[in-house]
Amino acid sequence: MADKPELRPSPDRVRETLFNWLAHLHSGLEELRGLDLFAGTGALGFELASRGARSVLLVERDPDLARGLDALRERLGAAEVEVVRGDAFDVGRRLPPAAFDLIFLDPPFGAPLLRPALELARTLLAPGGIVYAEAPAALVENDLQTLGLVQIRHGRAGRVHFHLLRLQQS
Repeated sequence: MADKPELRPSPDRVRETLFNWLAHLHSGLEELRGLDLFAGTGALGFELASRGARSVLLVERDPDLARGLDALRERLGAAEVEVVRGDAFDVGRRLPPAAFDLIFLDPPFGAPLLRPALELARTLLAPGGIVYAEAPAALVENDLQTLGLVQIRHGRAGRVHFHLLRLQQS
């Protein structure tokens, strides 16, 4: 994968915790349709695919990273993984509503992208679906409520806070 200073792959410990949580919340990951809007190295999406997800869409705007994701998909023979090169928000707005069971959001920490990404994810999330979000600080419950989301799990590893979120029940 390309060496990019802004690239911050999810630490192994965080990925392990995330997939333990998901295994607890879902009896099987085989039917899940996943979306990673800020794919980067693709670690989360490829991990989901390796655990049997039905489909995984990786969105990456950086051309070098997108080429690397395509090469990795080919090398792994991961036919259930699709790589789309483009801006997360442009691509996301063209996707069908309620099309994904699991959405990964790990935007660059230095840019104010998480809130608009959460707003977009709400429209793309299937009923009963889960959003995974990484942030430099814990998400605030009141902010999540204004977005119509509720936190179901939260963890921290170093300076990374990671969250599992669901749509609020009406």
